[in-house]
Amino acid sequence: MRAVQATLDDLGTPLREVTFVVVDLETTGGSAHECAITEVGAVKVRGGEVLGEFQTLVNPGSSIPAFIQVLTGISDSMVAQAPRIDTVLPAFLEFARGSVLVAHNAGFDITFLKAAAASLGHPWPGFRVVDTVTLARQLVGNDEAPNRRLGSLAALFGADTTPDHRALHDARATVDVLHALLGRVGNLGVHTLEELASYNSRVTMAQRRKRFLADDLPTAPGVYVFKDAKGRPLYVGTSRNIRVRARSYFTAAEQRTRMAEMVGIATSIQPIVCQTTLEAQVRELRLIAEHKPRYNRRSTRPERALWVKLTAEAYPRLSIVREVRDDQASGARYAGPFSSRAAAEAAVAAVHDVLPLRQCTTRLSTKGSGSACVLAEMGRCGAPCEGRQTQADYAVHVQTAAALLVGDGRALVDALCERMRALASQERFEDAGSLRDRLGHLVRGAARAQRLAPLAASPELVAAKRTESGAWELVCVRHGRLAGTSLAPRGADPMVYVESLRATAEAVPAPLGPAPAAYAEETELVLRWLESPGVRIVDLDGEWTCPVGGAGAAKATLGELRRGA
Repeated sequence: MRAVQATLDDLGTPLREVTFVVVDLETTGGSAHECAITEVGAVKVRGGEVLGEFQTLVNPGSSIPAFIQVLTGISDSMVAQAPRIDTVLPAFLEFARGSVLVAHNAGFDITFLKAAAASLGHPWPGFRVVDTVTLARQLVGNDEAPNRRLGSLAALFGADTTPDHRALHDARATVDVLHALLGRVGNLGVHTLEELASYNSRVTMAQRRKRFLADDLPTAPGVYVFKDAKGRPLYVGTSRNIRVRARSYFTAAEQRTRMAEMVGIATSIQPIVCQTTLEAQVRELRLIAEHKPRYNRRSTRPERALWVKLTAEAYPRLSIVREVRDDQASGARYAGPFSSRAAAEAAVAAVHDVLPLRQCTTRLSTKGSGSACVLAEMGRCGAPCEGRQTQADYAVHVQTAAALLVGDGRALVDALCERMRALASQERFEDAGSLRDRLGHLVRGAARAQRLAPLAASPELVAAKRTESGAWELVCVRHGRLAGTSLAPRGADPMVYVESLRATAEAVPAPLGPAPAAYAEETELVLRWLESPGVRIVDLDGEWTCPVGGAGAAKATLGELRRGA
């Protein structure tokens, strides 16, 4: 297991150790862009103890409206000799440095402070902010207070200072309100700044009480598995920090309704520490495919993947199949896998748009037999058995279709593009768009097969990638399946770890067909890692190539067609 030093963000900052600066402003009006600050009051507290206070009037540079003077008691004569904001703001920011800002209706006060900083060209420090109004709306019931105004809350909690629209007095009252609200969230199990920042009353008490499930989890990268009372996996996920990610399921950071339901059922969390991110991603896919957890939505049915097959028959046709066989030597060709039957059917239809391939599953009649083929009568069969084309012509069409599936598909793609242009010239734009979509499914399926096949055929590939810490991530791939992964520490001879990895990696038998020895999604994860910047091929037994004129190149043509639509 790789040791990872925990940080404050991992462990959480206890609220008793947080320095809060509770601030209140008085202004000449409600718009931060049109009005100005007339007074700043702030109280610095930590662990319930007052550490200092900040108070000053501010000369706004303009007359204070009469109704504001009545409301606050601050007159033009009182601020005439007061410092300007260009003097006050730097002093306040120094007073508040390194703290968490707190205000009642914080959006108002923070907006004015940010506007003042912007007008002076002073960078805003990016304080964390706690709004006591937001907390009060979630913690104070309507039966306790008629509203969430500062005066009402100060009276409810018995604040030592009565708010009176003077900045320091209101800040002092807000301190008492803050402490009362923190006491309430503490009773609900919120004890750290990170938990307070994500606190939301929509998170049920039952959900919060289960945070202990994450207490002993490692702060390392890997996979986490929520399980029910019978040990059955409910949800599988992956993270660079298992403990921090698992904790988020017990706070408002998790917004998905089904996850709240899942947490209610869960009784344990199993961590699986992984040495590399790729290993964690692959383990996640395998666990989801194996257990099919009820709360995972993706990758739960990889075995249902569909392929489009050009059959190895006297008169080959396109067929949608679930099984990839070892029949390429007989002439069979495959494209895929496809994400759905609709996508596979669209790919087949694209080929039939320009190539008269046989569509019937059996030859229902022969030429001159006296009974016609039903599909031929419908114009859906171009097999030579009906005399619609010669065997030589049919062979050419089959070769054109096969070329796209395994190599150079430019002829078929060009024919489909020409067909689209013809439809567009006839102002049949909807038909042209539909054909473009079918071509997209065809090209993506063929490109996917062409990317997977070389890795599937390679007995072994070993690659390495340097991490930010200077270590080497090592990966061993056999027939498209992640067979093993390791981490060579910084300064160590990586080849020693490479040989150890090769000796201990999983033995993977060669697949029977062009499909890899793993689910396609796993092999594609491996491919994305291999193609990422900084990866070096250490050794390759086999070939890792894609055809120059293959379906991958056709994606660019398809992209141009979409941009021109």
